[in-house]
Amino acid sequence: MDSIMSEGKCIFCEKTFKKSGINRHFGKHLTEKSVNGKPGNSFHLKVETNSYWGSMPYFLSLWVDGNITMAQLDDFLRGIWLECCGHLSSFVIPKKLNEYEMFDFLEAEELFNSGKIAEYEAMMERSRGEIPMGRMASKTFYKGLKLQYQYDFGSTTELEITVFNEYPIASDEPIVLLSRNEPLPILCETCEKRPVVKMCNVCYGYDDEGIFCEKCAEKHKKKCDDFTDYAEMPVVNSPRMGVCAYDGGTIDLSRDKAKHLKVL
Repeated sequence: MDSIMSEGKCIFCEKTFKKSGINRHFGKHLTEKSVNGKPGNSFHLKVETNSYWGSMPYFLSLWVDGNITMAQLDDFLRGIWLECCGHLSSFVIPKKLNEYEMFDFLEAEELFNSGKIAEYEAMMERSRGEIPMGRMASKTFYKGLKLQYQYDFGSTTELEITVFNEYPIASDEPIVLLSRNEPLPILCETCEKRPVVKMCNVCYGYDDEGIFCEKCAEKHKKKCDDFTDYAEMPVVNSPRMGVCAYDGGTIDLSRDKAKHLKVL
């Protein structure tokens, strides 16, 4: 999948840019808006999958106001890319991860379950570099900061968030979706002719044929009992595709499904 062309459309001028250059492009528009914008502070964020596991074509470009909390950003990421079963999540600043401090998971669990959230968050920040969800973006972000985000501590989806720039104005909305990768032009692995719409989360990644067009998905049902029983999943525009029970987002639905297909 890392060989697939990844492009996104600019919210301001509607021009299309490659993933590698689109965030530099936004600097022009956001600098222009800074001239007459409402005083405040805001941040341009680049969101990608964790590069440790290799490059993927998915990306988000966000413009967030300094007054939002990390919980609001968490909600947005869940809504556009991740939410399936209400799993836990966290933002972590890797440089603050104290690998040498003894960490008592049972103590942390007890604090959390007993409702001592402030004490729990202080412990997690001190030893694990975890950012409290109630903290404001203005107290967290600065240009050049890189942090990690994890959703679901079992079947984990890991993201990298980079603060691309900071601006002395309020954003137009608490969180503005500047761009995301357009639906990927992935062809059916069976016929190699039609765009994919379904995947088998048992065969995907382990077999030569794991993602299918409608016609070939019907053929796969005859070969894979798991596909008919529980493994049939929609192809969606998210790095969590095929994981757990994820079947798509609730934000920006027009770009959430397979390329060239209409959202029903």
